[in-house]
Amino acid sequence: MSREGVFWGWGEAGAGPSLPDNSAGFLRSALGVEGAVVSRPVALSEVRLRPPELAGGVRERLAAIVGAAHVRDDAAARAGRCRGKSYVDLLRQRAGDCEDAPDAVVAPGDAREAQQVIYTCSEEGVAVVPYGGGTSVVGGLEPLRGRFGALISLDLGRLEGLLSFDERSHTAWLGGGTRLPEADHALAQRGYTLAHTPQSYEWATVGGCVATRSAGQSSTGHGRIEDNVVALRCATPAGELATLAVPATAAGPSLKQLVIGSEGTLGAITSVGLQVFPRPAAQRYEGWFVRSFAEGADVLRRLVQAGIEPDVARLSDEAETAMGRALGGAGGLKGHAGRALLRARGYASGCLVICGWEDDAAAISRRRAPAARVLRRAGAMPVGEGPGRGWLASRYAGPHLRDDLLDRGVLVETLETATSWSHLEALKTAVRRALEGALAAPLVLCHVSHLYPTGASLYFTALAAQDAGDPLGQWQAAKRAATDAIVATGGTISHHHAVGADHAPWLRAELGPLGHDVLRVVKERCDPAGVMNPGKLLG
Repeated sequence: MSREGVFWGWGEAGAGPSLPDNSAGFLRSALGVEGAVVSRPVALSEVRLRPPELAGGVRERLAAIVGAAHVRDDAAARAGRCRGKSYVDLLRQRAGDCEDAPDAVVAPGDAREAQQVIYTCSEEGVAVVPYGGGTSVVGGLEPLRGRFGALISLDLGRLEGLLSFDERSHTAWLGGGTRLPEADHALAQRGYTLAHTPQSYEWATVGGCVATRSAGQSSTGHGRIEDNVVALRCATPAGELATLAVPATAAGPSLKQLVIGSEGTLGAITSVGLQVFPRPAAQRYEGWFVRSFAEGADVLRRLVQAGIEPDVARLSDEAETAMGRALGGAGGLKGHAGRALLRARGYASGCLVICGWEDDAAAISRRRAPAARVLRRAGAMPVGEGPGRGWLASRYAGPHLRDDLLDRGVLVETLETATSWSHLEALKTAVRRALEGALAAPLVLCHVSHLYPTGASLYFTALAAQDAGDPLGQWQAAKRAATDAIVATGGTISHHHAVGADHAPWLRAELGPLGHDVLRVVKERCDPAGVMNPGKLLG
């Protein structure tokens, strides 16, 4: 955190956990990094910012719409909305590289004001980057001006709250800028929940999740965000795009699905109608050990194809499981007794599976029983609720720990993909080899986090000693190699992190030339001047 109060990290300063005491020894043995603090972020006074370039007349027009207090161009506001939270974003911010920061931060108070701001920017040729929780990790908030002389950050944080609630239909309308914890707090008063918990849960917004086609940690049981969007409203330069709040329709291609995942390139999502779920009366999270990643993937396939999958199902590969145990994150399997048990049963180099159910106690017991039988028959060993409770307690910790690792000179970044069950092992191998070929002596971890009858996701974490001379180029080369491997092996370029600027060069390969052009035509109709989030999604 800078001395002036701008925090170059995840969330807010002091809001999350730090590395455990034994992490220095692990970093030394695994990566050759001593573990001492070797760098600190610069203070706000050291940040490089060019003068704001928003013309005075434009600023006056925007202030007339939202109020002068809600058009800011001070250093803290501009630097704080400069980028998202990827490894590359944080490296640049920590070094004070914010020269391309937005020229102003504009915060509308409602959907009408948001629409008027977008109209004005389109007329004046000012680029607009919609901003929700600021958690993008794929360059989705990069202030790319393109041909435009000025750019604003459209901060949607004032478009918040539970706008209406239909208990009979299990539908809640929420402001697009509502943070997920705030949405759940409001719904809890009525006995309901979103049941959408991405790792960015603490800071992500409802509109941001919809705009990036988010998948929560319990999406295996409760569906991804696109499965639960009933309707939405989106302010575009061509007017408001709104969809009908009906459970299903055969009235042509889904306009709702065009907006979901559009990443601010069509407009700003001002409100969303979401299917919500009764709050569960009980939870059961537990751990199982399997002897190999392939064995674990196969048993998860059997569960989901039989329709008896848990709400949360995660399979850590051998490397991720070993790291968790080394750092004390294996819950009930900590210590010599736990390691001895695994050795005695033949699981010493195996993989941890986390299964979680959320329901009333009787339903959990009824749903868990057939799943446990399949797990046992497949050779999985139950290890109790300790690992499950440990995972649940630390489910949002990863991004916070990254800040400590950056201080210690560690490259740490994630990427994810998905493919069919038949190609899962080949894709995992291809990405691991690409990362190992591009980075010097990295530690590559992988887990399955979302299940489908036809396939699953793969989520990779890469750690390596940071190249002090060119840390940006070091990761960018690795990311290119890994994404090329994903495309070559038939995986998707993004399962739940969206496309942003980082994945845009590969989107045509996934959609095909005609599919890519169809999206471009939609953008041109909604955003004729091209002011909405330039350079994202379509490049």
